[in-house]
Amino acid sequence: MAKKLKEGYVQIYTGDGKGKTTAALGLAFRAVGHGYRVFMIQFMKGCIEYGELETARRLAPYITIVQMGRDTFVNRENPDPVDKEWAQKGLDLAREIIRRNDVDILILDEINVAVDYGLIGLDEVISLMEERPKDMELIMTGRYAHPELMKRAHLVTEMVEIKHYYSLLGVDAREGIER
Repeated sequence: MAKKLKEGYVQIYTGDGKGKTTAALGLAFRAVGHGYRVFMIQFMKGCIEYGELETARRLAPYITIVQMGRDTFVNRENPDPVDKEWAQKGLDLAREIIRRNDVDILILDEINVAVDYGLIGLDEVISLMEERPKDMELIMTGRYAHPELMKRAHLVTEMVEIKHYYSLLGVDAREGIER
């Protein structure tokens, strides 16, 4: 019989600092160690072989990661319709996961950015939060978390960039560290 959380909460990891997705993955890794099941939907990410995808394959069926996006940056001022389609597919999948209630932790990676860019509506995300089963943890990551989402969450952590080697030295995302 699968293990279930007694009570779940809503967590948001936001801010301009590094580590939002990494924090969510750390929590997922910890949960899997205790026999819980995790499902992560990565909004605005696709076709890039992030290290966590291979880890999820190795830890299946305890963790599943699905990418819902393209391998390119989204134009904030004028998002391509295909980016909106991908985000809507991710939202539909999140609704399905919530409806099925067969995982303990649902991570919506970069959903805050998807809302800020207008790829999905704030009201749709609030609806997800309200539909969440009480024994499911919901984690939402990404910069630009909307104040209304933060108000409704049980935990909000803001990552603040003090110094970053990308800004200082021009170091791109490194395999095994940022991707």
